[in-house]
Amino acid sequence: MLRVIGLMSGTSLDGVDAAWLETDGETVGAFGPSLTLPYDPALRADLRRILDRAPGLRADDADLLDATRRLTEAHIEAVRRIGRPADLIGFHGQTILHDPARRRTWQIGDARALATAAGAPVAYAFREADVAAGGEGAPLVPLFHGALARDLPKPLAVLNIGGVANVTFIGADGTIAACDTGPGNALLDDWVMQHTGQSFDAGGALARSGQVREGLIARWLAGPYFARPIPKSLDRLAFQGVIADLAGVPAADGAATLAAFTARAVAACPLPERPKRWLVTGGGRHNIAIMDALAASLGVPVEPVETVGWDGDALEAQCFGFLAARVRRGLPLSLPLTTGVPRPLPGGTVIGHSSM
Repeated sequence: MLRVIGLMSGTSLDGVDAAWLETDGETVGAFGPSLTLPYDPALRADLRRILDRAPGLRADDADLLDATRRLTEAHIEAVRRIGRPADLIGFHGQTILHDPARRRTWQIGDARALATAAGAPVAYAFREADVAAGGEGAPLVPLFHGALARDLPKPLAVLNIGGVANVTFIGADGTIAACDTGPGNALLDDWVMQHTGQSFDAGGALARSGQVREGLIARWLAGPYFARPIPKSLDRLAFQGVIADLAGVPAADGAATLAAFTARAVAACPLPERPKRWLVTGGGRHNIAIMDALAASLGVPVEPVETVGWDGDALEAQCFGFLAARVRRGLPLSLPLTTGVPRPLPGGTVIGHSSM
């Protein structure tokens, strides 16, 4: 077993999640401390502007280089605060562009600087080999979900609601399939920031006070993404036109409609068979409006992952620790039914020296 620190900064742009665990990349021996280190507001705002510019951005852009440095410093601080020795660090970085149709995925962060500061080797570039091979490059959590859910009744779905929502399907026969279902929190976060100045809809309070505009949801679900078979993936900005469609809609109604859209997109996902249970992780599980809409749309139990003893705040960071161990061992990170790669595919790169 390796002592690993996993680091994840998701599409919600809210900060760095860090988690310590012992793993060989196939099983988990022990979980340790975890934490979330929020980005300061200036960094979050700068990253949000970079997302809009990313398709035409040069790697030597001064604003990008400055944001990358500050982002890396936040990750270094998160490792320091974990306060436990590690044999390996899994560093996802911050996605600023994800366009697998053009075989592009771009996560920023300075792995070498992190390895030097932490005094441990760093596994990074988890998505690049998958995208280069024609895969979607996302989601990468399914193998970790499968390891955690080994003894749970199936068929089971594990839904992560971050900026984008993704699902892992685990069949009764052990089949693992996955895809991005559609928007998660990103559209709702952007809407709430625009109308209230808050960074998210705490508890779903604004959404719960509004009325859902059903006609808009029907229009959005008629879009081409939802007709595609799995596996498939999205960029955070894929549905930005939705915000334009809400022009003139009251803030509460817009929030209610976006929360319902997240849930209906999940229900529309063409999984191999109907799960008996949905376990929900990510920030979206704290939004009562989204959770209520999921329960209404799916018609089976929908519960936060804590009901089975998992830590929904640490799960993605734990995942990239788990995947880092797989990178070290040359094990696959993705499968044909999780990202569309032609065969189970290893990936990632390790930088830095180790005494192992």
